[in-house]
Amino acid sequence: MSVKEENKYQLDMCNGSLMGKILLFTLPLMLSSILQLLFNAADIVVVGKFVGDNALAAVGSNTALINLLTNFFIGLSVGANVLVANFYGAGQRRNVFETVHTAMLVSMFSGIILTFVGCLGARQILIWMQTPENILDQAALYLRIYFLGMTATMVYNFGSAILRAVGDTKRPLYYLFAAGIINVVLNLVTVIVFKMGVAGVGIATVISQCVSAILVVRCMMREQGDIHLELKELKIYPSKLSSIFRIGLPASLQGVIFSVSNVIIQASVNGFGDIAVAGNSAAQNIEGFVYAAMNAFYQAAITFTGQNLGAAKYERINRIMYVCEGFVLLTGIILGNLAVFFGPQLLLIYTDSPAVVEAGMRRIEVICRMYALCGMMDVMVGCLRGLGYSVMPMIVSLVGVCGLRLLWIFTFFRMEEFHTISSLYWTYPASWLVTVAAHLICFIVIRRRLAKKWGM
Repeated sequence: MSVKEENKYQLDMCNGSLMGKILLFTLPLMLSSILQLLFNAADIVVVGKFVGDNALAAVGSNTALINLLTNFFIGLSVGANVLVANFYGAGQRRNVFETVHTAMLVSMFSGIILTFVGCLGARQILIWMQTPENILDQAALYLRIYFLGMTATMVYNFGSAILRAVGDTKRPLYYLFAAGIINVVLNLVTVIVFKMGVAGVGIATVISQCVSAILVVRCMMREQGDIHLELKELKIYPSKLSSIFRIGLPASLQGVIFSVSNVIIQASVNGFGDIAVAGNSAAQNIEGFVYAAMNAFYQAAITFTGQNLGAAKYERINRIMYVCEGFVLLTGIILGNLAVFFGPQLLLIYTDSPAVVEAGMRRIEVICRMYALCGMMDVMVGCLRGLGYSVMPMIVSLVGVCGLRLLWIFTFFRMEEFHTISSLYWTYPASWLVTVAAHLICFIVIRRRLAKKWGM
């Protein structure tokens, strides 16, 4: 592929209108995330419709645990994204090369570690989470198969993060679409034709993950520009590894501890029985579409801030935050309330059980109405990480989000009058409200400090 052909996929983030370019960046990313969720939801829909509610609960109950085990390494891809964006904005081609090859090798090691941990520890971890006995075997089987594809998942995530760093959000969309179609077709074949149940959807997911990883690697190997990948040049460059960990490790730890709090919440949901678990699982899939749309602006905040910092375009950094916050607020309000309004109809896609629909609506009515707060919180974190500050937003998020949720679960939630599933769900918006305010204060303080340093 020629450099001219590559440039049509890349975006100049350091000059011109921010609103237009942020939309150009986020729309393909938003579609990518929503497509990924649609194809992942195919697992839930197929088993819910063609196998039963127990299979639905078995697959869905793994969501929090999968996020727990993968978020640490996916967080490291944030470090790769910020570092490549900084060096790319500054025009430092050798540093981009070293970061790309270090990051892709880290992705492979990450996947191998996750496969080992996920396959060996699946059943015991699910027991610790109080997974209902009647779905435990199916949940453990799905989890073990899912984690066989972890190397491919990590390679895709790191490769996509590198492509985003230079403004390319279109090709990851194309690759996800191709892999997702394969996933859906294989879901239907393995479950309906071969009657493989949760094992079938697990196998379909692994194959589709491998397809997306191969396409991303092929894309980077054919690149002629700064992010060209040479497999024989894969190597750990210590200074780049250190920088990736410096920025990405706090994001990793935050993701892990967020997931720990969600696993504890999932364990609390499990205590209400398999109907509650199935409703919670279906509702999580629906709200995931709203979150995916908002998360595109978090990614934009990281990448635009990182590139403009590298290019010394400091005057654009405040405007990046304002534009991303405005877009994410609008997106969260509109999509969140649409999810509430059409909630019963959407839940019926996943299940035919009125009891499961009712259980799912209890979550949707609390979470989705207030979801814009979560998006605003993430954008603030993205701006801070793009500036190279990763420890501070981690600490604030852990105290504000995880701390408040766990405090509620281990104190008030144990009291009889507060021991309801709605009470459990209300810990989410309460923690978002506190944390977004704290992040805003941090951004103002850091921005003023940097303004003095830059002489502005």
